[in-house]
Amino acid sequence: MSTEKQASALVPTPGQTIGPFYGYALPFEKGGELVPPGSPNSVQLHGTVTDGHGDPIPDALLEIWQPDAQGNVPQRTGSLVRDGYAFTGWGRVPVGNTGTFVFTTVNPGPTEPGKAPFISVVVFARGLLNRLFTRVYLPEDTEALANDPLLASLEPARRKTLIAERLADGSLHWDIRLQGEDETVFLDYQGQA
Repeated sequence: MSTEKQASALVPTPGQTIGPFYGYALPFEKGGELVPPGSPNSVQLHGTVTDGHGDPIPDALLEIWQPDAQGNVPQRTGSLVRDGYAFTGWGRVPVGNTGTFVFTTVNPGPTEPGKAPFISVVVFARGLLNRLFTRVYLPEDTEALANDPLLASLEPARRKTLIAERLADGSLHWDIRLQGEDETVFLDYQGQA
């Protein structure tokens, strides 16, 4: 049988997701430290990433984007180089073996008066063909939360998946559930023609 006939007789195998392998090359030193730990006004954002059964996902990767404490969206470059001074508003952390993550940052300020402050979050995980976009809101300004267009468009049970809990130590606790009951609200950014 000729090589051409052999090649045409082969049946393609289905694609399989064997990666991505986020632990290689994407994480970087101090990726979760938007400000050095212990800095004045620093706060920890922490939680757990779980699947539809509530089991921790040990190999996800999270990115956050946020304004500074005054609500200014940073325009500085150099996010991959943590110099201890420049706040670029961006961080990236791999999720630990127990599905947990920690960012050291500042409470974001509102970008406009009366707006609810939030942090944008991007989730990468095995089994996801595309990244997921979501937000985590600060819990304190209930009036701004009630007036936020995104939150107002959601039923109360779904809305709560986007609002962090302020713990006694001042940190923000917020879990990400990829599927199932109490699934985190994810956003779909589609280009408009």
